[in-house]
Amino acid sequence: MVAYQYKFAKVLTVREQEKTETEMAYKEAVMAFEKVATELYTLLKKKEDTTDDQNNHLIQGLSINHIHHYANYIEGLQKRIDKLQKEVIQARSKMHWFEERLLEKSLEVRKFEKIKEKDYELFQQEQQRLETIQLDEISSLKFQNKEIR
Repeated sequence: MVAYQYKFAKVLTVREQEKTETEMAYKEAVMAFEKVATELYTLLKKKEDTTDDQNNHLIQGLSINHIHHYANYIEGLQKRIDKLQKEVIQARSKMHWFEERLLEKSLEVRKFEKIKEKDYELFQQEQQRLETIQLDEISSLKFQNKEIR
């Protein structure tokens, strides 16, 4: 019996490797996005807490120096927040880009796997057909041998 040989085995292997690489890049992009988004959340929370703290102190009475200090601190936080918001947008875009590439690679791999399944079914059918022909020939030969005797 002949061993099954998939004609696109090398292509499938390459596509699977590309998919794996894209999967790893996507995971890295997700981690980078989560890191930047968490950092942004932390700064937003810090700004909110500082603003609340400033408002509480204003009610109790606050010196001009403290008001300036709070204003400068909040302004510095806002600049870092603005910068991080841009980074979050870039990280999200990168993450989505890799997600789309991963989907494409997964579809390519799945197409080649489907082709392989169909090809293997055809191979099995051909093997059964050949086996049937071979059995028919053997039975014919046996029948002819019986008639000759």
